[in-house]
Amino acid sequence: MACPSSGATWSGYGPRGCAWLGGATQSSSQTLYGAPQGPDAFNTIVEKEKQTIVEVLLPEAPSREKTNTMLNNADSLNPPELDVLAFALGAPARRVLDRADQIGPLTGWRDGFLSTKAGLCPPDPNAAPAALALTPGRVWSDLCSRLPGLIARGRVREAILQLPQIDGSPETIPDAALWAAVVCLGILASIWRYESANDGHEGIVKGASKEQFYNIAGEPDEEPETKGIPRNVVIPFRQVCTRLGRPLPYLSQSDVGLHNYKIRDPTSTYPYIARVENMDLRWPIFNDRGEAMFLLCMAESHGLFTPGPDLMARCQERVMAKDNDGLLVELIKLKEVVDQLGYVFHKISVNPRSGENFANPTFWGQGYAKFSAPLSKRLPALSGLFLPVFQCLDAFLMRTNFDSFLGIESIHLRAWMPLNIRAFLAAIENHYPVVPYIKQSGDPRLVGVLDAIVESYIGERGFMGTHRYKVYGFLEVVAKTGRVETNGGAGASDDTGRPWREVHKTLAASMKERLEPYRSKALLEREPHEMRGTYDECRFWVKIASRTVIDDDPVRSTGKITFDVKHSGLTFIPGDRLAIMLNNSWSDIEAIVDSLGLIDYLDVNAPLNAAWKRYARHETECSHGNVDAEPRMTVRDILKKGNIAPLTKNMVLSVHRRVKASPFIQRVLESEAWPVNGSLGDLLIGALGDFTENIWNTAFSLDDLSWLPEIVLPEIPRTYSISSFPFELMPETIDLTVSRAQHEIDPLLRRPDGPKVRGGVCSSFLNPFPNDDGQEEQKVLVGVSRPLNFQLPLSPAAHVVMFAGGSGIAPFRSFWQARLGSEGVIGRNVLFLGVQSRQKFLYKHELRQHVLNGKLEMHVAFSRDKNGLVYDPIRRDLVDKKMDERYIDAAIVDEGASVADMIISTKLGGLGGYMFVCGSISLYETVITGIRKALYKYRAVTKNGADELLAQAFAERRFMLDVFMTPRAMKVNEPMIPLSELSLHTGHREGSRMWLGVHGSVYDVTDFLPIHPGGTLIVAASAGLDCSDTFDEVGHTSNPEVMSLLGKYFIGYLCPTPTFHSAELTDLYNGWTDYLRISVEALTTMSFEVDTLIKDTQLWFSGGFLSTHAIRKFYQLQSRLLTHTGFPVLFGTKLQELFLKLSFAIANNDDSSPLPDIMGIVTHATSSPAAIKAKKEIAELGEFVTNQATQAPAFEGSIIKFTRTVLELDVSFLEKIRDEICAGHDAFHRVADVIKEYPHKESQALHKISTVLMSYLQRIAERVDSFYNDLGAQSLYNPTVEANPAKARWVNIRRRVKDRSFFVLTKEKASLSLDQDFRAASTFETKRSKRQSVSFDQILSSAVSSVNRYQPPSRPGRTKNRTITQIPEEGLPPVPPLQPQHRARRLADAHIDRARGGEDNNTSFDDRIMAKAANRMSQFMQSRMKDIRRLSKAPELSLDHAMAMYGGNGGSHQNNDGEYSPVDHYSSSGSSDESSLPPSRPHSRQASLDRLNGAPKTSPAPSRSASLARGLPPVPMSRAPSIAGSTTSTVRTTSGRPSMTRSELHAATFSRKLSVYSSTGSVSGGDKPPVPPKSHW
Repeated sequence: MACPSSGATWSGYGPRGCAWLGGATQSSSQTLYGAPQGPDAFNTIVEKEKQTIVEVLLPEAPSREKTNTMLNNADSLNPPELDVLAFALGAPARRVLDRADQIGPLTGWRDGFLSTKAGLCPPDPNAAPAALALTPGRVWSDLCSRLPGLIARGRVREAILQLPQIDGSPETIPDAALWAAVVCLGILASIWRYESANDGHEGIVKGASKEQFYNIAGEPDEEPETKGIPRNVVIPFRQVCTRLGRPLPYLSQSDVGLHNYKIRDPTSTYPYIARVENMDLRWPIFNDRGEAMFLLCMAESHGLFTPGPDLMARCQERVMAKDNDGLLVELIKLKEVVDQLGYVFHKISVNPRSGENFANPTFWGQGYAKFSAPLSKRLPALSGLFLPVFQCLDAFLMRTNFDSFLGIESIHLRAWMPLNIRAFLAAIENHYPVVPYIKQSGDPRLVGVLDAIVESYIGERGFMGTHRYKVYGFLEVVAKTGRVETNGGAGASDDTGRPWREVHKTLAASMKERLEPYRSKALLEREPHEMRGTYDECRFWVKIASRTVIDDDPVRSTGKITFDVKHSGLTFIPGDRLAIMLNNSWSDIEAIVDSLGLIDYLDVNAPLNAAWKRYARHETECSHGNVDAEPRMTVRDILKKGNIAPLTKNMVLSVHRRVKASPFIQRVLESEAWPVNGSLGDLLIGALGDFTENIWNTAFSLDDLSWLPEIVLPEIPRTYSISSFPFELMPETIDLTVSRAQHEIDPLLRRPDGPKVRGGVCSSFLNPFPNDDGQEEQKVLVGVSRPLNFQLPLSPAAHVVMFAGGSGIAPFRSFWQARLGSEGVIGRNVLFLGVQSRQKFLYKHELRQHVLNGKLEMHVAFSRDKNGLVYDPIRRDLVDKKMDERYIDAAIVDEGASVADMIISTKLGGLGGYMFVCGSISLYETVITGIRKALYKYRAVTKNGADELLAQAFAERRFMLDVFMTPRAMKVNEPMIPLSELSLHTGHREGSRMWLGVHGSVYDVTDFLPIHPGGTLIVAASAGLDCSDTFDEVGHTSNPEVMSLLGKYFIGYLCPTPTFHSAELTDLYNGWTDYLRISVEALTTMSFEVDTLIKDTQLWFSGGFLSTHAIRKFYQLQSRLLTHTGFPVLFGTKLQELFLKLSFAIANNDDSSPLPDIMGIVTHATSSPAAIKAKKEIAELGEFVTNQATQAPAFEGSIIKFTRTVLELDVSFLEKIRDEICAGHDAFHRVADVIKEYPHKESQALHKISTVLMSYLQRIAERVDSFYNDLGAQSLYNPTVEANPAKARWVNIRRRVKDRSFFVLTKEKASLSLDQDFRAASTFETKRSKRQSVSFDQILSSAVSSVNRYQPPSRPGRTKNRTITQIPEEGLPPVPPLQPQHRARRLADAHIDRARGGEDNNTSFDDRIMAKAANRMSQFMQSRMKDIRRLSKAPELSLDHAMAMYGGNGGSHQNNDGEYSPVDHYSSSGSSDESSLPPSRPHSRQASLDRLNGAPKTSPAPSRSASLARGLPPVPMSRAPSIAGSTTSTVRTTSGRPSMTRSELHAATFSRKLSVYSSTGSVSGGDKPPVPPKSHW
């Protein structure tokens, strides 16, 4: 059959995106979206377009009713001229598509990829690369193909410099090759920037690389985008971008995501060809699966959306024709497309067992996230906001609010999109928009389908919600392991140090902006995650049509409930659930009415509180009423739709507060388990006898019913799996399979004449006893709830295995209806069913018919019936057989070989089937037991092997669960678990347990980890913590399924926070608890990186050769930990904050008590010879990243052994620190118990616990010293473990000769320091004692120094900030948290910042934690200024003299550019902190390494006069301690004169006790720095 366009003969499949329908098979993507089929399909489409304007605008005469109203003027009967013109020219969106179809292939799609056939994707992704391969520009694509290997070898920049100079003119690069050229050149420019910033000089030793790259000088007026990039890349890149209509050269998200993939199998077209599993990156950068998954999922989202532009144009055409039925068809097709977007993004997995879908957050944060920085801040960031599919949906759905950070960024990025895309956006947004037409039409079908599209795209369970929750967990890991801000994090920072939470809020603000045209203001006052699991998800009014018996049970314990949804617009797919707002039974309402005397008030409007007003507005909105009108609800409505059973503690307390003294209610409150089975009516009737009529009527006054909505709150919806599948365009009915739950009423609430058992609140409403079916049926509010992890596979060839128990068969009815009723399904359909007996065998006649037809295999297990049924594969029938009662696991084992093959992945030779389990948690456990037995018996050698195969199926998302559990009644007398014990169970060690704390309860989730949909990393990020906030923000708390399932793993209650009357004790407890949380997070975060570095062999080896990926990762990790104080988040300002508060508490109670020098211990440990040696080894490791990467294989064994040993030391050290903090935390509970007995002893308790905690801090500080001793004992070079020891020794000698360290013995002895400029070498005469004490004054001075470090820089036009040199009368200025520029910034700024990295390579998490601690220290000192002055003992002395002795080098200084530059006040002259002295020349890595190896300094230490010349106060050239108070008995100066003794140092404090050194030397009234009095020297 010949193609009508090209005349080519049909060959089975066409080019990518070919929409020729004459030869398409039923398995093509065209079938999925309902395009015309068959040989005449093309002519059918053409004929539809051949209509006259008259036929469209005036198809028939107007009605008599319409003309009779126009007696004087009938002009309006004629169509408007704009409509006539529009139809003459055609729909604007269609014209844009037609123009793109005509011009695009002729011009190489220079205006951007947009076509009717391929949508927003390249029609042929191979065309541009193939065209580029035929030009001299092939050298660019060839180099890009080599990038992963070059990066692994550290030779990228060298290879780029070897490229020949090729221009990007049309003569050299034809139009057809432009898109491939811009991708390749953009990648080369970006990787140059990345390598320059991550070349092993960004860690412990900073400075310029000793490698000198030539041929990179730019023109004098070079643009910032190309500055520093070689000309052989810049020149053609600029030319190619100009030809593509880009005013500046840049690499866009579309370039790397949509134009950078290749198809594996062109014949695999169902349901669309561009799928993650059918694509590879054409030019990967790092060859990391995280990078690939993000980019390929972006490509798949557009491959999925291939029919989207054409459908949008068709919708516009139907609007122009006012064709509601035609518009409905196109909208449903568009909804089918949008429904799949969330599943595409869900393919990105953080589960290490998920194979190719695994995206490692730590690698992504340190690799691709930094690479993707734009070339300058004025360019568009590489953000998903740039992707055309989301811009199209925003325009189609008429987003009008762009006030949020992401909204503003979206407008900015839209201006940089290809011109074809911009034209199409303008066409669908500004001309004949679909949304206003639907709202004006009033057609409930159109409104319902439009609402479904909105929910599918913007809703909590749609794409936006999926993206938001996926980002939350992913970025939590990234923010703790690498410095990354993305999207929302670029616009704001969370002052609590958790930027992923701010990203969550920013994404929520963007979602709410998109929802504004469709939701009321009252609804949008809540955060999106607060809507999940609430009545906000129910937006359709339906009626119950019938209740049907589906088994042989006479009481219909399980029945089929059918809803009438005709003309509602409600749509669904197999696996969806129906959320239902129930109506309470009249028997429960009657008990309340009788006890309160409300029979005459049922139809009276009740006064509504905020909760009920919001619900009333929601009902009005769903009814399309006036949401601005005053909401009204009657007493009947509140009792029918409110929560009246079972009894929660809050409900009972609300009644108790009104009646006060009721012995009956008091007994209910003393119940051991909650909730209590019973209703509000039972409670009121029981309490009625405790009061006189007057008291009762006063408590529940009928004159003012405001108490009613306070007691009865709005109910939450219940969800049930949908048990039907509609083949018609719009479903008219929905079936549910509902089992009626029954609960025994609490004996305390039973009435003598009442029942002992009550039905479930919602199940008994939907499926009452058959004799109650005659109740009046009223409208019910429902909504569709879509689980992302319980959907049929799209492929008709996929095998499906279903495991059900009892009513768990509900979703599978929709599964087999969809699978068995569709043509072309060739995959097996297997059902394992566990039932009590034949009497309760649901849908048995329907199932047997499918078995007889050969479309379904079924295996049944009866647990209470010996009349069994066995599937006969020969006869394809169920055969009666006498057998013992059995459970479903026995049936699974009987079919073990087949089940095992279904579990095993196709990559391992299995069938790779999709497994679905629906039922109770006990059913799930039984199914898993049977599958494990089957795997062990037939396929696995060991039980561990069986578990691995099962875990892989979960990770590949082929094992999906719809598991429910009856909410567990939580007993009051469960074990109490302290926070310290919770913190010890982080599960980071092999075989250890993992605990979580959620809303006062503790759960052991170790056994849940293999089946957690998000993988283990997401759970591990919250291990050992109270993660209540996280649970709230990801919508788990409002999800009854999650909370009920979690109840299975409940092990006890979290000990409540001890209450203290003393604000100081409370503040101290909160600070210590925060420190404990930080230590646990540091440990779990470290375990992420350690596990990856130790276990991931692909990271260490690329193509059989040692890769620099792992070396760079390990180097950056250790640099972050060892820079400055080491482990900065633990031993930086947070430790100092605790030290300050404890010191104040001790000194305030007993100012004669000695205070240990905690910070001094840490400082001296980090500057000890062992620490310097350890840092030297890490610095040497940085050489292997790029400079000497080719020499790394010679030391392969040494590097790997060194890495493993050091990482184990890191983890062990953090475990010990956590244990010490836990021990200190336990002391608070002991003190709280004492205070309960002796309330007046709080002041003594404060002193006592401060002393105890100070001893723990001292132990923690001393562990730092031990850690560095162990670390310093490790050596990077160990030739004995190498495959070629001789070569390793020879390469090492050559390196030493080259960097001159081999000749160290010929040089003068110098201090081993990593400082750039350091003072004259001097050492302490005597060994410092670990028990050295300091004065409170010295502690305070150091605290103010740290506060100064986090002072924000001065703003232009304002007086420059000065450091705090003296405590003013009004106190310290407040210190804000870390201050990145906030809302004024764009994504480009943040992405560039994340590529550059933070100070000292700290993560964004670390920086914010330390800034917050500095802020709290400032507030603490301000609030206690009076006591601080009272504790002052020193005379009023000169500030500069005191600081010359204590402050070292001050709080901050200005660099040569006049910018603020903070310094660290804990650095000594022997530390690696190069910022402790102002720079006098650029950093030099070689100079630093020379000093590490004993080489003399190349420049003398700054003299006294030189210091004055630079504007610095003169400081004696002694080795001054880095922290005020880190002193010894005697310190030798360069002149041989001993410094002041410790007692003299204590007396020589500065004025008002808290002054610190200001390197600017500025004082009021003068510009010259003051000189200390000579008498003090």
